[in-house]
Formats: sequence, C-alpha cells, structure tokens
Amino acid sequence: MEMDLNTIWFVLIGVLFAGFFLLEGFDYGVGIISLLASSDDVERRMMLRTITPVWDGNEVWMLTAGGATFAAFPHVYATMFSGMYLALFLMLVGLILRGVAFEFRDKLEDLKWRRLWDGAIFIGSALPAFLWGVAVANLVSGMKIGADMVYAGTFFDLLTPGTIIGGLAFLLVFAFHGAAYLNMRLGKYSLQEKIKKLALKLGLLAAVFYLMFGYGMYSCTGLLSTTGPLVLIGMAVVAFVAAMLMMKAGLYSFSFVGTAVAVLCTTAGIFGGLFPNILISSLNPAWSLNIYNASSTPYTLSIMSIAALIFVPVVLIYQGVAYWHFRGTITEADLEEGY
Repeated sequence: MEMDLNTIWFVLIGVLFAGFFLLEGFDYGVGIISLLASSDDVERRMMLRTITPVWDGNEVWMLTAGGATFAAFPHVYATMFSGMYLALFLMLVGLILRGVAFEFRDKLEDLKWRRLWDGAIFIGSALPAFLWGVAVANLVSGMKIGADMVYAGTFFDLLTPGTIIGGLAFLLVFAFHGAAYLNMRLGKYSLQEKIKKLALKLGLLAAVFYLMFGYGMYSCTGLLSTTGPLVLIGMAVVAFVAAMLMMKAGLYSFSFVGTAVAVLCTTAGIFGGLFPNILISSLNPAWSLNIYNASSTPYTLSIMSIAALIFVPVVLIYQGVAYWHFRGTITEADLEEGY
C-alpha cells in the first residue's frame, strides 16, 4: 500500500489516539479505583499521588489528536464534533470537574471536604471513560451521516444497546488498567491486596463486555472482515486475559504491560478496520467520510507533516523525561511532599 500524505495522517491520528487511550486510560482507571478500593484518606491520597504529576500531560494527547483531526480531516472534525456535541460537552464537564478536584481536594483537612472531591474525581474519570467507549462504538457501527456530510441524528441516536456495551467495556477495561498501574506504583502491601481483589472482579466484567463489544464488531459491522484487524482484536483479548492472570499472581508490572498491549491492539484493530473510512454513514455507505473526501489540501498536509516531524519528537522526549522523573514506588512518606 502506497503511503500518501492522507494515509500517513490517518496513521498518525491513530497513534495519537492509541497514546491517549494508553496513558489517559490508566488515569481514568486510577480515578475510578481510588473511590472503590478504599475509604481510608491516606490510602486514597497514595493512589491519587501516582497520577497527579502526569495526568494533565496525558490529556495533551487528546488535544493533539483533536487538533490533528481538525487540520488534516476538517470535514470529519466538523461532522463528529457537531454530531456528538452534547456527549463531548458532558465529557468536557467531567474533565473540568476532575481537574478542579485534583487541585481542591487537599486544600482542607476536613474528611467530608475530601470525600466530596473524591466523588468528583470518580465522576470526572468514569464519565469520560464511558463516553469515549460510546463514541468509538458509534464510529464502528456507523452514524446517521447524510450526503452533505452532516449528522442527521440526535444525541439519543448515539445511545444504543451496542454503543452502551462499548461504553461499559471501555470503562471497565480502563478501571482494570488503572488498577494494574496502581499496584505497580504502590509500596503498601495491604492496599495492593484491596486493589487486587477489586481489580479481578472488574476484570471479569471487563472481559465479558469486551467480548460482547468484539462480537458486535464482528457480526454487525464489516470492521473485522479482514485478517489484520481480527488478529489485533484477538491479540487484545489474549493480552487482557494474561494481564488478569498476572494480577492474580501479584506480578503487577507484567499485568500493566498486558493491559497496555490490550489497549494498543484494540485501537490499532479499530483504526485498521475503519481504513480508509473515518466516519461510516449508516444511512448510505457512499456517504461515509474517508481519508480523501474529508481531507485538507495536499499543500496543508505537507506543511503539517513538516511541523509534526519537528515537534512530535520533542513532545515525546519531554513526556518521557517527566515519567522518568516521577518513576518509583509511592509510599506514605511521599505524601508529606504534597502533590
């Protein structure tokens, strides 16, 4: 397959979303697990301490992916963001709520105050995780897009049994992903055991909903009709099962690697199955938006390619340094340093 600029930018946007789901996925998961695994304030602070230095940097991947979509495929951006406007607004509310909660939670010593913001962190993590799953499921199943590239449905048309299953699959997978990250970073054995017990229960639910989501992709869409995407989704299933086994065995670093592979393979499988389409029209396949009829001009794509070649490596190096600096095990002693 010849890699023209349209294809290159489709792949690059796929990579950005894969990075976003990988990094922000465990962010969401930590926010979910921190409320469910323990009611002890010190333990919750330890869990949140694992992500407070990096969570805002992880969100940059979403902003970059959105910006790249706007620049490379403006018709996709316009159709998707207008059609999913209310869903994206709710997601934004959740993200704002979570960001404010991280800043305000530790301002007072009062436990009621902290538990209020713990709930806000949970909602601000669970809601976007669920809505991202709904959004991806709609990309897979198709949206009511007309010949004029305008979404012809309503917000509630986006919420079908299949897309809700997709939302729950993402939510639960991210929760397990966050649990694996937490146990890899924490240095308190009793807390790790609490997280482990909860993670194994959530992991079973995640496996069920993921298999339902995968079966829907296979039987109701053409997404997995080719070998490559089908193999990638199969690899994701195997990696997630391996992650659960590693969690049960107490091999938390390997468990995190397993969930990371599952997230990356799922994203690659979905983008690979969509190609060359980006938004599929459920009204008429000929009205689907693809990498050619929805793209910017070749000149715009070439200028963007030069900019990406310069700045993307800089951003990757910067974030790599940040993760290296904040590596290591989190203990109760680290809480004295604050966020």
